[in-house]
Amino acid sequence: MLAEFFGFRVLPFSKEIPTTDLFPCAQHQELLARLQYCVRHRAFGLITGEVGSGKTTAIRTLYDLLDRSRNPFVYIADSKLTPTAFYRDVLTQLGVAAPYHFLSREARRLFEQTILDGYRLHGLQPVIVLDEAHLLPHAMLQEVRFLLNFHLDSACPMTFLLVGQSELRGMLRLRTFEAIAHRVQVRYHLGPLSEEESVAYIRHHLRRTGVDHDIFSEQALQKIAAESRGLPRVINTLCTNCLLDACSREQRFVDEANVDRVLFELQDLQTAKGSSPW
Repeated sequence: MLAEFFGFRVLPFSKEIPTTDLFPCAQHQELLARLQYCVRHRAFGLITGEVGSGKTTAIRTLYDLLDRSRNPFVYIADSKLTPTAFYRDVLTQLGVAAPYHFLSREARRLFEQTILDGYRLHGLQPVIVLDEAHLLPHAMLQEVRFLLNFHLDSACPMTFLLVGQSELRGMLRLRTFEAIAHRVQVRYHLGPLSEEESVAYIRHHLRRTGVDHDIFSEQALQKIAAESRGLPRVINTLCTNCLLDACSREQRFVDEANVDRVLFELQDLQTAKGSSPW
C-alpha cells in the first residue's frame, strides 16, 4: 500500500533492510569495529544499550560479514535459559546431535570437546552470541564463568558475546558476578542517536526508496527526532505510522499534524518517557 501510494521502490523503515543499506551512524560503526576485533582475537565482548538502540542490528551486520565456513555463528536469546539448554542449543546450531536429556556436566564436556575438535580438525572458530543477557537466570550467568575459564585457555578458538540492555552493566557490578566483569576484554555501550543523527537517519532511509523529493516536512522530522529519543526502532515505528496516517488521508507529504496524531495514538511514548514501547 505505502509503496504504491508514495512510489517507493522499497519500504524505507522495514526490518528487512539489507545491512549494507543501513544508516552509517558513527556509534554503530564503532560497535561493529569492536565486534570484528572480538572475532579476530577470539575475545569475550560485552555489548549493552537501551531496547531499540540497534544492538541486534549490529549483530546482524556482523553475521553478514562473517566467513561462516570458518566462523560458525550461534545466536541464542532465551530469558529462561538453563546451562543444559544453552549447551544443547549451541551444539544443535553447530550441527552436533545432542541428547535432549543429559546432565549439565555431560553437556559441558560435549560442548568443550566439540569446540576444540572443530578447531583442531577443521579450523573452526565459532562466534557465540548470548542476547537478552540482562534477563538470564542466575544459574546461567554463573555458567558464563565456566565459559570464561574455558575461554582463558590460549587454545580456545571461540568468540563469546554477551548482549543485553543497560541494566546488564549494573548486574555485572554485583560481587556475585565480578569474576565475569573482570574478564570482559571488549565492552561497548550503544547510546541513542542525537537529534541531528535521527533526522539524517530518516533522510537516509527515505533516499534508498528511489523517491527524489521530500516526503516529511522539516517540522515533522524534528518532532520525530525529539520524541523518539534517538532510538532507531522507535524512529522506524513513528515514521511508518506517519506514512500510514498520510496515506489514509491521501496526503503525499507528512507534516507535523500527522506526527501529532501518531503520537496521540501511541500513548505510551508520551506517558512512559523512561521506557520504549517498541
